[in-house]
Amino acid sequence: MPRRTPLVSQYLERISRDAMRDHQDLIREFVRDRHGVYALYRGTTLRYVGLASDLSVRLKAHLNDRHADSWDRFSVYLIIGDGHIKELESLILRIVRPKDNRQGGKFANSEDLSVRFKRGVREHHRRQIAALFGENHAASEDQSADAKAGPIPVLAPFILGPMKLRARHKGKLITATVRRGGSIRFASKVYGSPSGAATAACRRPCDGWTFWTFERAPGDWVRLDVLRRAAPARRQVPNRSRR
Repeated sequence: MPRRTPLVSQYLERISRDAMRDHQDLIREFVRDRHGVYALYRGTTLRYVGLASDLSVRLKAHLNDRHADSWDRFSVYLIIGDGHIKELESLILRIVRPKDNRQGGKFANSEDLSVRFKRGVREHHRRQIAALFGENHAASEDQSADAKAGPIPVLAPFILGPMKLRARHKGKLITATVRRGGSIRFASKVYGSPSGAATAACRRPCDGWTFWTFERAPGDWVRLDVLRRAAPARRQVPNRSRR
């Protein structure tokens, strides 16, 4: 198995501010023209987190800018490339919230799971109430259209709402839509199971659980079978981020 490229390739931690004066040339040799995230400390207290495409220039600037008197130690974490460096900084800011950072971290394209969590809690409560009063939860409001049309769709126990499906077949991207009640709309027709829709797409018998993929999180497309394997007895909340 090929060795994975590390996120952090090299680092220096909790180095004295005096080193910037006494060994500046050596530190510059390590961090010049390097992408990375750095942290400034006063004793053991984290004061500031930042990122830079040239850490040598940025650290030197902090000797005389508004942060000059607030730190006495620093750490640097060198990153290969800069594809995720901004998000890495944002992640750190959101977790530790350093005292001297004026802004919190923002993610470029991510989903706040609290919306899906709240929806899942409401669905859980609806199912509890249905069970207490002996109601058929499968025919609840969010599934009524499909329930009236016929048997409960195979996906119904695993979803809470509409989501997109896609697959590649003979070099082409094929898309379908899972409706609120769990049925699948493909090529203007509605199917009650993933395999039914996949068989129509392939024009031969096909396992829809491994044929289709869904977007579990922004940009993270995984096989539909993940829903069934992860929680066979409870519903899952698919990602429905806007594109």
